[in-house]
Amino acid sequence: MIKTDPKTTSWNVGYWLLAMLALLWIQSTWQTVRTVEPVPYSQFEKALAEGRVAEVVVGETTVTGKLKVAEPGGKTVIVANRVEPALAERLSRYDVPYTRVVESTLLRDVLSWVAPAAVFFGLWFFVIRRVLDKQGSGLGGFMSIGKSHAKVYVEKDTGVDFGDVAGVDEAKAELQEIVAFLKDPQGYGRLGARCPKGVLLVGPPGTGKTLLAKAVAGEAGVPFFSISGSEFVEMFVGVGAARVRDLFEQARAKAPAIIFIDELDALGRARGVASPMGGHDEREQTLQQLLVELDGFDSSSGLVLLAATNRPEILDPALLRAGRFDRQVLVDRPDRAGRVQILQVHVGKIRLAAGTDLEQVAQLTTGFSGADLANLCNEAALAATRRGADQVTLADFTVAIERIVAGLEKKNRVLNPREREVVAFHEMGHTLVALGLPGTDTVHKVSIIPRGIGALGYTIQRPTEDRFLMTREELEHKIMVLLGGRAAEKLVFGHLSTGAADDLAKVTDIARDMVTRYGMDEAIGYVSWEPQRQTMLDVPGLEPGGCPRSPETQQHIDDAVRAIVMGCFERATALLQQHRALLERCAHELLAKETLDEPALRVLTAELRGTATAR
Repeated sequence: MIKTDPKTTSWNVGYWLLAMLALLWIQSTWQTVRTVEPVPYSQFEKALAEGRVAEVVVGETTVTGKLKVAEPGGKTVIVANRVEPALAERLSRYDVPYTRVVESTLLRDVLSWVAPAAVFFGLWFFVIRRVLDKQGSGLGGFMSIGKSHAKVYVEKDTGVDFGDVAGVDEAKAELQEIVAFLKDPQGYGRLGARCPKGVLLVGPPGTGKTLLAKAVAGEAGVPFFSISGSEFVEMFVGVGAARVRDLFEQARAKAPAIIFIDELDALGRARGVASPMGGHDEREQTLQQLLVELDGFDSSSGLVLLAATNRPEILDPALLRAGRFDRQVLVDRPDRAGRVQILQVHVGKIRLAAGTDLEQVAQLTTGFSGADLANLCNEAALAATRRGADQVTLADFTVAIERIVAGLEKKNRVLNPREREVVAFHEMGHTLVALGLPGTDTVHKVSIIPRGIGALGYTIQRPTEDRFLMTREELEHKIMVLLGGRAAEKLVFGHLSTGAADDLAKVTDIARDMVTRYGMDEAIGYVSWEPQRQTMLDVPGLEPGGCPRSPETQQHIDDAVRAIVMGCFERATALLQQHRALLERCAHELLAKETLDEPALRVLTAELRGTATAR
């Protein structure tokens, strides 16, 4: 037995009714066209005068006459627009055809009444409501309050692959497995292996974590859902959890896909740590929903969660366990080789002079992240543009590094002659101590041109290589270089100034770390007296702490820090006293030229450099 769908039957009947109505309308229109002839009013009156009209019907705007005998074309009725009798009588004297044109006011009525209303409601729907939706308030906000704000990127939209990411080779190698699984999940899992559900990208700001996530999506050619952790949490309870569910539903519908949550620490902070609303606030509900979703989706479905944070130590341990974020990838600041690779990527966007050695630029940028290097290339191009050059040279990179590290030149900050002299001896004190000690970083430039907010002068040192360990002697040499400016002031002028405030703060931190963190004081012993700066959270709700200390131990720490600082100060003063004449000569040369670069310093301090090499 064949069953019919009631909906289909009703639609078929409706179509037949519409067709019949359309046929009747066409027939009526055709009959009117065949039998009725519109004529000018003058012709209508002529027909009346000739006696060809049998009867007349007068309407509001028209006059209709039925002919006694049909016209040759089959017309039996003539219609004319009605004209006032007095006017018709006057016009009939001139033997010319005349008629009346009825002007329609429909368009004017529409424009004067309907159009303003349509404009008003259009603005309300397409402008005001959209603003309310974005703010999460109003009718539109309440209707879409649980919707995810994720932006969907596909391969052509990301425009990034692993070729655009440099300096993080280890991280790229870790993520290659994710790409391989997304491209061929059956082949990659032929031995029973499964793809990690979640990958946490950990590293300092600006190292390229977001860029790496986009590169994974670009390489795999899958949809890329990107959202910030702060976008989940709202004022209304339950909204964040609803957005998490909505986000994962969208991703499942487009699987295989990648979900990327930037700044995960805004969402995944450890529960129970300084919660202002107790244990069941909105952020914790959102986190719990994220944990449920991570447990719920099957890794074989081709859905991968990537997240990035620069504060992994505050994340909830439940996020970091196996089965959720199975893999944690460190995206650290690049080494020298990595910085060269990153520079090669970014200099492709600027006009670089032939022969520019990027190795030298990499040597000057120790500690720079990928974002810092991108900004450096842009600043170098701007520096070359300001001086009217056609290409970017190494000198422009040097200017850009000084601008980033030391700040803008303050040429309008005019120092009096006495202050300029103090600053010159201060900076040359740093320089000569650095050149007179073995194993210190090379002095790249010294200047007495004010820069930044409070720097009246600066000395730039260039590390010869990336360092990861430092001995006590190297730390003491670093303290001596920082105290060289204060030592030069006291040696030459016999008094102290406020210019060494920043140096003293750095010196104190280094000396205190030597005593309390690195165990470099034999009297106290190899004990850590300060909290260890952890990279991962061990115990939720507890801040990492050091060894408890007694007042006597604290006094001994203070004495040991003071002894290290004062000992280094005396050694720096003795070194400058030994080369007092060289200090005077270099300071006066700096006063005359305001800036001395490495070649000029090499010529001026040849004897001091020889002494340092002998040591």
